[in-house]
Amino acid sequence: MWLLFVPYLGLEMTEIKISRLSDEEIVRLVTHKGKNEWFSVLYERYSDKVYRKCLSFEKDKDAALDLAHDILIKVFLQLSKFQERSRFSTWLYSVAYNYCVEYTRKKNRLPLSIFDDGRIDVEDDYEDWEIAESQEKALSRALDKINPEDKALLLLKYQDDISIKEIMEVYKISESAVKMRLARARQRVKELIESPNLY
Repeated sequence: MWLLFVPYLGLEMTEIKISRLSDEEIVRLVTHKGKNEWFSVLYERYSDKVYRKCLSFEKDKDAALDLAHDILIKVFLQLSKFQERSRFSTWLYSVAYNYCVEYTRKKNRLPLSIFDDGRIDVEDDYEDWEIAESQEKALSRALDKINPEDKALLLLKYQDDISIKEIMEVYKISESAVKMRLARARQRVKELIESPNLY
């Protein structure tokens, strides 16, 4: 763990353990105090996570790395728009997914891989590994075939464990609209998984 000596939110020069600062405190240091160098702390915390999310939409590792870099630059430039109505991570992930959705639209193709380590969590009650792997592949293919916006919403909710309230705040839609969109996206994935034409 490393330490910095900085003026912290109007206090005198104080020794601060960086790992103890919340993301929101660091954002305030950057946006309200002009401490742009503090963004590097957020970059350290989230660059790999954003990169892995980009891999959900772009299988080429170099292209995904470029996407992640572009997203983090965009976040830095738009940091003043973060209004703390949700966690910083929620806001960042929504920016990342929206950027990836636009990228996917422009490339006019569906993404090929979906999760951080390439595997989807399945229920532990499967004793047969081949069945679990088969279901994992089916879910992966189904998610690749749905609308990128729906995929981003499902990943926010189920991969990133973002609450419905936070999704409402990020997308500026009602609770019922979030639930309806999630239900439709889940139904579409279920239909695709059950379809004999999935593969």
